[in-house]
Order: sequence, then C-alpha cells, then structure tokens
Amino acid sequence: MKLAIVDLEYGNIGSIKLAFERLGVSPVVTADSDDLANADRVVLPGVGAAGHAMNRIDRRGLRDCLRSICQPALGICLGMQLLFDGSEEAETGCLGIIPGKVRALDPSPGMPVPHMGWSKLEVGDSGIGIASGDYVYFAHGYACDDGPATVATADYGHKIPAVVRKDNWLGAQFHPERSGAVGSRFLEAFLG
Repeated sequence: MKLAIVDLEYGNIGSIKLAFERLGVSPVVTADSDDLANADRVVLPGVGAAGHAMNRIDRRGLRDCLRSICQPALGICLGMQLLFDGSEEAETGCLGIIPGKVRALDPSPGMPVPHMGWSKLEVGDSGIGIASGDYVYFAHGYACDDGPATVATADYGHKIPAVVRKDNWLGAQFHPERSGAVGSRFLEAFLG
C-alpha cells in the first residue's frame, strides 16, 4: 500500500509517520501532487495555525489536488479543520470539502483553552476503529461546526466533533498518533 503524508514541513508529520510504521506501513512524505494523486491513502497532518497551513498548501500548489483526491484520505487535528469552508482563526479560507466553519473554543471553569488532554468519545458510526467510551488525546484551541459530517464527538463544555466523514475524507480532531491502542485501531481502520 502506498500511503502519502502531505509534507507541509512542520507539525506532527514525524509522529504520524512513526504511528503508521508501527502498523507495518512505510509512508511517503511528499508535497508532489502526482505522488498524492497516485497514493492508495493520503494523510493531511497539521499542528498550528490555519492561515499558515493554507499558505503552505497554496505555495505548493496543492489546494486543487487535495480537493480532487478520490482515494481514502484522513485529516488529523488541524488537517481535519482545513477540510471545512473556513476558520475564525485570522478569517482563513480553507479547502471547502466539508460545509461549516472552525471556531475558537470558549474557555469555561474546568475547561481551559487549548483543550489538551484525554477526552471520552461518543461514536455514532461503526467501522472507524473506535467506540463510545474510548479515550483519545486532544490538543486544540479551535473546533469545527457540528453537522451531518460528524460521526463522533467529545464533550468539552459542549459537544465538539471529534471525527468527521464526508465522501472519501475522514477527519480526526484528536491525535490518533498520540492516543495509544485506541489511536492505532483508528489508523488501522483507515488503512482498511
């Protein structure tokens, strides 16, 4: 299987690559649109700011490539957020694969921002390697709008989408590469 990780030259690429290697897959880290188009699976990683990530995507000429990918693809953390129409973060236009906006989390007592740590999932879709009651690791200050694409949520003062799915794209707000056995099951299910 050819697994391609989109090379944005920062973020969680190394830990994602290692997580897949533990599952017996050797990913290619690339910013080449032909490599991405011809891969069996594509992963869009991300840690940091939406505007910075979209600038890197645009400088590499990958916006149209990512929007037209037909094979199974996975956005992780910021990579999931980039699948939406836009982000409140510097009013950034994103890929527009999933309708909705990414909004800043509001801090509340016992719920500081960023949301960093383990949270329990409520899963409404089987076949993604995770189940209701599983705990996964989050590290984010923004969350996507809830909507028809949401297949799993976490409670952080209110329900936030933890996993989304639209067509061939799957997105995880949590970090499967940092979520132990549960994260490994999620990545295995993505590999199919």
